[in-house]
Amino acid sequence: MTKESDCYIRFDWAIKRLLRQKANFAVLEGFLTVLLDEPIRILEILESESNRDDKDDKSNRVGIKARNSKDQIVLIEIQNNLERILYGISKAVTEHIGREEGYDHVKKVYSISILYFDLGQGEDYLYHGRTDFIGVHTHDHLKITVRDKDAILPYLPADVFPEYYLIRVNEFDKVAVTPLEEWIEYLKYGKIKEDTTAPGLDAVREHLQYFSLDKAEQKAYDRYCENLRIENDIMTTARQDGWQEGWEQGKDAGLQEGHEKGLKEGHEKGLQEAALAMARKLKASGMPLSQIAEITGLDTPSLEKLNEFLDNTPELDERRP
Repeated sequence: MTKESDCYIRFDWAIKRLLRQKANFAVLEGFLTVLLDEPIRILEILESESNRDDKDDKSNRVGIKARNSKDQIVLIEIQNNLERILYGISKAVTEHIGREEGYDHVKKVYSISILYFDLGQGEDYLYHGRTDFIGVHTHDHLKITVRDKDAILPYLPADVFPEYYLIRVNEFDKVAVTPLEEWIEYLKYGKIKEDTTAPGLDAVREHLQYFSLDKAEQKAYDRYCENLRIENDIMTTARQDGWQEGWEQGKDAGLQEGHEKGLKEGHEKGLQEAALAMARKLKASGMPLSQIAEITGLDTPSLEKLNEFLDNTPELDERRP
């Protein structure tokens, strides 16, 4: 039987409801310290037009102003989707530089996406992106100069430009050994080892317990989890039906050709049909087009064309509930 003290709130929901409170900064500080591999101290939660609470619980995000181990001010954006990465980083840079300051005062920005849905192809549960300029002919790494405390110092672009972390929670299937793995285990399963020493997880144990919420918050949290279950069921069903339908059509096309080229074309057609079938079902469920594009991986010139295609596809109306 699960003990009350072992029932922890999902991190993606806590970002919106609880972790903006100063009393709970230790949770975020621990998570960021482990992920960025250096001590991080939060100075404030950034409250701006781009960081206000969203009525849609699925758009959980938080902007943070923090100090790193080098005593530098950095800006950190945490969200659970990919749609706002570029927008969020751009707003963070422009909103937090003074009118009279030069561009050399732009703060380093980290964008962290905690994703609970399938995302393209890849075997790892953590991806890290940085900016690097490499010589086309010489293959050397370009260094740039930045003013720092009245001195001109050389930096690699990655030391100045934004960095991106994509955490694919569903892809984690290891036995947690390192502090980072223990954090991912909590993100996926809501479990924390009794003897954990990972920074921040003790704070999770103290502050993010379901039974510490008042009745109204418990009700809101239960509703959020139920909505996620419904959405996951729709996505799973659409994926299974789509792949089956696409595979059958692709297999038939390949067999009709009767040679290697036909099999290859049939397989490719099957994959395309599977993606389209899944897209139709997700569209019928009311899912936003941008998320449909991420899940299916459809290569379309624009979301508008995807929308037009789905709206004009007869099969869509036939499958509406």
